[in-house]
Amino acid sequence: MEKESAPLYECHVNTNEGTDTFVGIRSDGEQIKVCFPVGYNLGKTDDEQRNDIQLLIRVLTRFSGIKEKLLPQLLMNNPETVNFPIQAYMTILNEYYSRGYYTENEHVFTVNGNGPKHWPRTIKTQRAYPQDDSFVYLTTVAKESRVDTANYITKINEFCVDEAYKKVGFLFSTDKVRKPSILFDEKRFVMALKEKLRSENNDKNKALLSGMIDMVQYVGRKGKNARFFFGTNDFEYVWERLIDFNFGEDNKSFYFPRTSWYLGTEGKHTKSALEPDTIMKEEDKIFILDAKYYRYGDSKDPAELPRSTSINKQITYGEYVVTDPKFKDEKGQAPPVYNVFLMPFNKDGRVFPSKENMLHIGEARGDWKDSGAPYERVLGVLLDIKWMMARTVKHNKKDINQLARLVEDVIKKT
Repeated sequence: MEKESAPLYECHVNTNEGTDTFVGIRSDGEQIKVCFPVGYNLGKTDDEQRNDIQLLIRVLTRFSGIKEKLLPQLLMNNPETVNFPIQAYMTILNEYYSRGYYTENEHVFTVNGNGPKHWPRTIKTQRAYPQDDSFVYLTTVAKESRVDTANYITKINEFCVDEAYKKVGFLFSTDKVRKPSILFDEKRFVMALKEKLRSENNDKNKALLSGMIDMVQYVGRKGKNARFFFGTNDFEYVWERLIDFNFGEDNKSFYFPRTSWYLGTEGKHTKSALEPDTIMKEEDKIFILDAKYYRYGDSKDPAELPRSTSINKQITYGEYVVTDPKFKDEKGQAPPVYNVFLMPFNKDGRVFPSKENMLHIGEARGDWKDSGAPYERVLGVLLDIKWMMARTVKHNKKDINQLARLVEDVIKKT
């Protein structure tokens, strides 16, 4: 017998240590666990945590690549685990809470009904009586629209809403949904939904029907109580994309230092270029940003800071931009160039409490470089990870200016 209540869920902020790296939502078939990235400031109330989970889903949906979502090792260890189509579940519940169950209207013709008169049907089926030079109808046919609650698609939608509520209903409301009135039949459900989708013109209905198809196929593959996950073990890729989305230029390949082998008679063989994570520009200044999803902002342990290879790579990027002629202006002047490591932290936490979303914590230098050029000083800056995940404007001018001012002020003062 199925449980009546929505499954319990647990929120967890991971440490990014050992096996505690998964960010996303997963279930063992009974309990749902929602895992947030290191440094995330999790809300205290149920409503706050629901907002946190919805933010996490939006970020993972937008910035997780296929490579991260698949989690091949997790799939290998748990062959019954499947990649959960969370967007389908969210779409179905969003539509349910905004419009109710999916329904279709059927047209009913009634004699002397309350709806608008339908003259073609009246003329065809009712008797006309002569009066003076015309005819009158003592009875007319009215056309009425009624909700067809017996519609098969409506019944499938009932099943889908119930299934979605059990998995992710805690994100929306505690209101119960009604039990489905039909048993699950993947083949019939998919056939009916695809046929309806082919004739549907309404965009919202098309999105709903597509989501229902995805859900039905998922349930058909693994059953309603299957283990599922939605997320990544490699959140560092998401962190990189968040940084690049918020601060970055689109043409960053222009800033890649390139190398080649020259092999005598065999000619030139080009090797892959070094690729900085993000190039940020503010006026004529260039900032080379390296997104590091490291634990330093949560631990204050220097062992959790970027290593020599990363430091030297940043200095190389800066030197390339300063020395290559293509970056110089008409007077032969190179642009000001700065290097920055960007790492996550919780501004409301105990390790680095701050009123600011951006916090300078120090800088890295190479012992082999001491010309005094700003790019030789790779600044360490912490970004509040919850604030960063909530950024929605690409190439955010306000945030770019704030980061630029922070970096320039540090360089000038020290």
